[in-house]
Amino acid sequence: MRIHKTPILDSSTKLGKLALFFGVSVLCGVLAAGLLVPSVAVAAAGANTSVDIFDQLPSDLETNPMDEPSTIYSADGELIATFYAENRVPVTLDEVSRHMQDAIISIEDTRYYEHNGVDLQGIMRAAASNLAGGSLQGASTLTMQYVNNVLIDNGVEAGKSGDELTISGTKNITDKLREAKLAIAVEREYSKEEILQGYLNIVLFSGQTYGVEAAAQTYFGIPAAELNIPQSAMLAGMVQSPNYFNPVTNPEATKERRDTVLGAMLRNGKITQKEYDDAVASDLEIDLQPVQSGCVGAELAAYFCNYVENVVMQSDAFGEDAAERAKLLARGGLKIQTTLDSRLQEEAQEQIEEQVPVGDSSGAGSAMISVEPGTGKILAMAQNTNYTPEAGEGNTELNFNVDPDMGGTPYGFQPGSTVKPFTTVAWLEAGNALSDVVDASRTYYPGGYNWTASCLPSTAYFSEWDFKNALPGFDRPMTVSEGLTSSVNSATAAQAAMLDLCEIRDVYSKLGVHRAVDGEPMVVNNPSFVIGGQEVSPLTMAAAFATFASGGEYCEPIALTEVSDSEGKSYEIPEPACEQVLAPGVAAAISKPLQDLVQEMPGNITPIGVPAAAKTGTTDLSEQTWTVGYTEGISTASWVGNWTSYSSLNYVPINGVARDYVDGSTIAGAQWTEYMREVAPLYETGDFGEIPFSMR
Repeated sequence: MRIHKTPILDSSTKLGKLALFFGVSVLCGVLAAGLLVPSVAVAAAGANTSVDIFDQLPSDLETNPMDEPSTIYSADGELIATFYAENRVPVTLDEVSRHMQDAIISIEDTRYYEHNGVDLQGIMRAAASNLAGGSLQGASTLTMQYVNNVLIDNGVEAGKSGDELTISGTKNITDKLREAKLAIAVEREYSKEEILQGYLNIVLFSGQTYGVEAAAQTYFGIPAAELNIPQSAMLAGMVQSPNYFNPVTNPEATKERRDTVLGAMLRNGKITQKEYDDAVASDLEIDLQPVQSGCVGAELAAYFCNYVENVVMQSDAFGEDAAERAKLLARGGLKIQTTLDSRLQEEAQEQIEEQVPVGDSSGAGSAMISVEPGTGKILAMAQNTNYTPEAGEGNTELNFNVDPDMGGTPYGFQPGSTVKPFTTVAWLEAGNALSDVVDASRTYYPGGYNWTASCLPSTAYFSEWDFKNALPGFDRPMTVSEGLTSSVNSATAAQAAMLDLCEIRDVYSKLGVHRAVDGEPMVVNNPSFVIGGQEVSPLTMAAAFATFASGGEYCEPIALTEVSDSEGKSYEIPEPACEQVLAPGVAAAISKPLQDLVQEMPGNITPIGVPAAAKTGTTDLSEQTWTVGYTEGISTASWVGNWTSYSSLNYVPINGVARDYVDGSTIAGAQWTEYMREVAPLYETGDFGEIPFSMR
């Protein structure tokens, strides 16, 4: 025997039910007035106060453009990352499956195509059910829900906090009247199809997933157009309580709710009994493909993504201040086209991880960055760590390739001998030649006033400088060319001693070389800067060497090529800023000893099959090691070093191999060589020009 128990209501609940009934009665009367008869008639019926409220409410719904994610793409169209406050991909109604449309109408508003925005029958039915003690029912139509979502969206856009927004459970009779009046106005202005489209694009499905397209992609990995019956029913069921009916965190309740929707679809004739039976018998079959916002969720090149984010956040083109720019990036639907070549990026990442894997027990860092000579376009930016704020081996948000103000390490890294070509440039510009012989036997310079530095006071005092060469047998006279190819410290020091240190510093500056820590020019009161005593970033070095590859034209590095938003507005981005800073003959001349290095260097740097030039660099204790080099079409800086301390890489097992001496050619050189061998043919690979006779 089945026993039916009548719910027992206490007096306060009864009073609440009666208040609800009278409130609904007034609401229906006012809405009837708004739809059918002049307000004076309702006033005569005793509802004059509510009619006054109704008349004073706004009748136009202000709709702002919906929040849309911003996306960053590589130059060849690969998605790099998505930024959003609300993950939404707007679609037209014909891009939503018929099953999804039927499911949402069946469960949320069966009489959708019969009412004018407010369903009076639904209101009275809900009131009667609630008053009788049945399950509490609402009476909001899809149009009213759309209005409510727009109002909430407008509030969020205006910067209101959650407790300032009128949401379900906090509405009073005036809120409902406003919703109803606006729904009536919306129905008069838009077709049912347009309203349904707007609703399906704005409604929350869970977390930060808004709109049916993003929901379909997130939970099933398919577009909304391909949603089948059970998939549509599940999504339609989620909108009632998006975070409760979540198939990941609450699958049982979600399936029960899905089956409720399927029952509604069956009752409304939208599916057959067999389709219902098959759908109810099916599992949820989730294929979760969440889109994580920001660079931590990047599909490709997370550190380049962070660099692009910094470019946007530091540019007046995207807003007056950081808050405005962040809002645009998260909500403005920007489509950001970048300079990155995904082919080079993938190869760079592969070569780096072959040499120093992510999370390697050595703790060594490794990075590689490429720019295009003649344009400054950043083509690749890779490193051997995971981009994440979470603690753990191989995790960091620091970008080894760039300066601190763009997300890099606090100081950059000492470049060692990779800066020696800049002194030789000054040597050539002073009218000298590569074949000139310098006395490289000297490795000690006493303190005093014995250096020429025209940009310093004549009283400038220089401390003593005592150094050594990496290998024995080079403390002797030699040509400038040999000194550069063999990376002899004493040869570079001898050149500097015969030049003006300030003119050498000026060569650095016109090649874009600056101190990473503050962006300022090199400090000249310590001549050790000519052999790499002041920290720089790999991007700085790659751009400087690109000047040699381009025949003397320096280009500031750029990452963006085009930016537009969801409304079609284009944003101003920096044009390539290139300047001829070296005579073509000087660029050609400096390339000669650097080409000889690639051809003659023992060890891991070997010819790559096309004209190439490079320079290695190693700090005194092998804390930082470099190879920076170029072909006509690609300039690449490769760095391997210790980024957490100043300890040596010598005798440290790196990728399982401990070496008694690690220099620029060892690991940094190996990954540069293999990478450039693979990618160089994708760009120009000609020679580096004719060397003037006077410079040979």
